[in-house]
Amino acid sequence: MLIHIDVSMKTLNRPALKLSQAFALTSLLTFSSATLCASLIDDFSNEKDNNLSLARQFMSDTVAGGSTQVEPTISAGILQVKGKIVPPRGQPGWASSILPLSQEGRPEDASQFIGIKLLVKIYSGNMSISANSTEVTNFDYHAAPLLVAADGIFHEVKMPFESIKRAWSEQTSLNRSTLNSLSIVAFSLQPASFAFEVDEVSFY
Repeated sequence: MLIHIDVSMKTLNRPALKLSQAFALTSLLTFSSATLCASLIDDFSNEKDNNLSLARQFMSDTVAGGSTQVEPTISAGILQVKGKIVPPRGQPGWASSILPLSQEGRPEDASQFIGIKLLVKIYSGNMSISANSTEVTNFDYHAAPLLVAADGIFHEVKMPFESIKRAWSEQTSLNRSTLNSLSIVAFSLQPASFAFEVDEVSFY
């Protein structure tokens, strides 16, 4: 976003000029994407924060009238999530583990990366991964199912950005310069239990 401040040098005193310049710089930084410097997003070595020093978030369909129960824990560098999906009437049920990429939902630039990599173990349930862009305003983020056998073994999954799609909206290319979080989502159209573990999440 280009911010233009039209101030005459003759009518602005020095402190006010410095203040206006600082305001313009702050505004520019606020609305611009920052480039992600590291590929590792979370190795779950910290109980509350990911590797970007941002607190993980956990949400479910209870915000939309559902009754899904979710129990996340961190143990020995592993995210463990289990629960039972009880969908809202006429809607899918879901439980989302959210890994923020920035403070206050600001866009981050991941253009230098090809996709998302996970080490994941699924015991039961349907799972997906989504890359959440600030350009998407209806929550239909670019996502793809995690096609991993529910065998209780860790699998490395690589999900290229080009392969993830929106579910019900017009298909648009993911703008990798506008990402603010990743979500690992358990979902179901009917009541169902789920359980999974994640060892590491990164870009590649």
